[in-house]
Amino acid sequence: MSVWRSTSRPGGGGGERSLPAVPLDQVLARMKSSYSEIDLSSAESSLQSVAVYAATDLIASLVSELPLDVFRGSGGDRKQISTPWWLEDPDGSGQGLPDWCYRGVMSWLLRGNLFGEELQRSTSGFLQQVELFHPDRVSGAMDEGEIRWMVNGTTIPTARFLHRRVNPVPGVVLGLSPIRLLASTIGLSLTATRFGLQWFQDGAHPNALLINEEVALDDGQVKQAKARFLAALRGTREPVVLGKGWQYKPLQLAPEESQFLETQKYSQAECARIFGPGIAEILGYGSGSMTYSNIVDRDISLLKYAVGKWIRRTERVLSEFLPRPQYARFNRDALLETNTMQRYLAHASALTNNWQTINQVRDTEDMPPVAWGDAPFVAGAGVQPPADEDPEQEE
Repeated sequence: MSVWRSTSRPGGGGGERSLPAVPLDQVLARMKSSYSEIDLSSAESSLQSVAVYAATDLIASLVSELPLDVFRGSGGDRKQISTPWWLEDPDGSGQGLPDWCYRGVMSWLLRGNLFGEELQRSTSGFLQQVELFHPDRVSGAMDEGEIRWMVNGTTIPTARFLHRRVNPVPGVVLGLSPIRLLASTIGLSLTATRFGLQWFQDGAHPNALLINEEVALDDGQVKQAKARFLAALRGTREPVVLGKGWQYKPLQLAPEESQFLETQKYSQAECARIFGPGIAEILGYGSGSMTYSNIVDRDISLLKYAVGKWIRRTERVLSEFLPRPQYARFNRDALLETNTMQRYLAHASALTNNWQTINQVRDTEDMPPVAWGDAPFVAGAGVQPPADEDPEQEE
């Protein structure tokens, strides 16, 4: 079983190619079991932090689940056209566009780079099929001024290799990985989580002291006292009798006193903030009460400051799958879903100010058009269909 599937298909004139898969046990081996051993050399390791997984999954899911439209032209000349078949499944895997976009955005978020191979281009030169690679399986080296890319040790021709980076740094080919840059913050989150797990599983060791302050005991007497004490604790339900001068002192400490709960809360919020303003608050790591108005404001802020850049970056890549001057655009309105009253108030405003018609509003509400619905709306006069026409008659 592999985490990222291997590639084995014809590729742009390169013949049949087979790359080794990433065994799941190798990935899990990098996720150390001890809270004192934090290894972020694998992209998946950072996802053990609840905040990192929740933040990256939120962004990748929002981007990948938005409806995608294809347009030609701009302004008044803009016209929506049907989405071409190859853009509905960019790698030909059968998993579809949302799956491809999710993997691409996650690669950006975790490693700052998107890697792939161009398996097919059209005769006009635009992309038609691109296989994405796991970012940790890709390496590069300079060879006579040109980058030679390798995936699991297999060289991919530069002309067919696709690389799109984010968080660029001058003089560096690869984009900056936020996981590697802020490994200490994420490591603190994982450490606090694993410390808490080990605390509740094991507690302190030993968990108590049995002390005699009056008598010096030899090894045999110590073992006998311990055995009698443990026998009383393990089910005999009889009082333990040890003699004169014994004291029992438990070593358990209240979890709150160890401060790992507060540390965990702080570190999780910091991990969420790595991925943009407002992410921590959306995930519940912020403070303050929730009201209807600030929920709406947070949705807008999330789109504007945190998710918008990932939407635009994905749109630029997907537009490379289209012949110019066509381009791809995600429908951002789907992210700002509103209740019925808000939608109707927005429709009323659009009709009153004559920047939408009745049929355009009906199309937004998934209703069929009417014959009289393309006429400009006149405020105060209402809209009366012709007497000989059914108001619900379709064009």
